[in-house]
Amino acid sequence: MAEAWNWLEVQGLIVWPDEANGRSGYRVPSRRGERLTSEDAFTQFRRGTELPRQFLHPLLGETVWLLFLGGNYDTAVFQAFKQVKVAVRSAASLPDTEYGTDLMRQAFDQVKGPLTNKAPLKPEREALAHLFAGTIGYYKNPQSHREVGLTNAAEAREMIMLASHLLRIVDARKRS
Repeated sequence: MAEAWNWLEVQGLIVWPDEANGRSGYRVPSRRGERLTSEDAFTQFRRGTELPRQFLHPLLGETVWLLFLGGNYDTAVFQAFKQVKVAVRSAASLPDTEYGTDLMRQAFDQVKGPLTNKAPLKPEREALAHLFAGTIGYYKNPQSHREVGLTNAAEAREMIMLASHLLRIVDARKRS
């Protein structure tokens, strides 16, 4: 019981109504807690704790996060990797005629890629190009062309976090 009570406090679902009553152990639902009036609302809240918005790249913090909260995992993953594609194209100043894995390989080409950092060894530069191309080919493209039926929140969360990491790499390359 004490662990459950503590969890409610840590999640900000119950609060002290004021200093005097708090010392007596009396708690009330917080504004956040009051919004959890149904099982669906609680499920959405729980999903939000599984993928904290503040950990996501800003490009994913609104649309992708809300899609994830709503249980729309296919669309959330698609949108996350679409943002990666758009960010890479923009940062590399490549035309709209370049897309998909070819866009990634061109942007991160080991020798002449506009987003390539020449400091790492050639195999590491090649691996980064493969990473970007592979994620677009494996995570974005299937979502673009058919119903994938992604229903596992943990898998979707990990995919979205990977997209977030890739966007941070693009940001770092833009600055350098």
